[in-house]
Amino acid sequence: MRNMKTGYLIDMDGVIYRENQLIPGVTEFIQTLLATGTPFLFLTNNSAPTPEDLAVRLKHLGITGLSARHFYTSALNTADFLSETDPGCTVFVIGEGGLLAALHERKIASDSIQPRYVVVGEGTTTMDRLTKAHECIEQGARLLATNSDNWCPVSSSKTRPGAGATAAFLEASSGRRAYYLGKPNGYMFHRARRKLSDLALGTPEQVVMIGDTMETDIRGAFEAGMQSYLVLSGSTKFEDVADYVYQPTRVLRSVEELTEEVKTGKAVLLPTDFAATSNGFRISKGGLRHQTDIFALHKPRPRPAMTK
Repeated sequence: MRNMKTGYLIDMDGVIYRENQLIPGVTEFIQTLLATGTPFLFLTNNSAPTPEDLAVRLKHLGITGLSARHFYTSALNTADFLSETDPGCTVFVIGEGGLLAALHERKIASDSIQPRYVVVGEGTTTMDRLTKAHECIEQGARLLATNSDNWCPVSSSKTRPGAGATAAFLEASSGRRAYYLGKPNGYMFHRARRKLSDLALGTPEQVVMIGDTMETDIRGAFEAGMQSYLVLSGSTKFEDVADYVYQPTRVLRSVEELTEEVKTGKAVLLPTDFAATSNGFRISKGGLRHQTDIFALHKPRPRPAMTK
């Protein structure tokens, strides 16, 4: 049976797994997607792994039947953006294997002398490379980041700096604004929807984003005109949902609650399933630590004085 009514874009960390543990019910959900022919695509802001890396990781966690074509990363999105908007450009890269591989696949050459872009992704770097990136920007290179995540979860009690934090460093030192790809940028959702249609050999009647983060998954889907399902298995607590102007279409405990819906092709309203209203879900306390700097997406940062 092939279900073409709905296609799914699915975030990974907090939706499929936490640290190195699958979230309960995920295996059956993914196997149901595969068995019914429902089009789906994993969508991640992490630019460090290749799609092949991600397929292997999920295989080690116990999910079979997936291949590289089921994954779309912010690294691939960045390579798509550059090859579409500026073919033949060169780049100086701060990032890891997934980003380097994506750019190489699109025949975008590395250039440490006079690059057209400085591209920033996840991963460790050095002050020497940051200094070189700063010099390239001062000489006219444009600053591009694979995503705007200031931090990324490592465990339930630990985070690490993300691509957005590295880009912010270069913004502050150079006084130039970065352009941020990945979620919630509409280009990420535009290309993901196109890739989903290619996978399905047709266009689904509707596309739904499933994610655990309001600032990236839900906001991006809202601005792209898609439905969005927020799952509470990751970074967002139910009592914090009302802090946001944009709201998810539905709130679920986890993707496990969608398995029967995918099997039957009919919506199943569960006691734990909440439909969004114009008033949101619940008033909550302020002071959230946002994963992305939502104000920096629109407000330029002035270059600070060189000395105090």
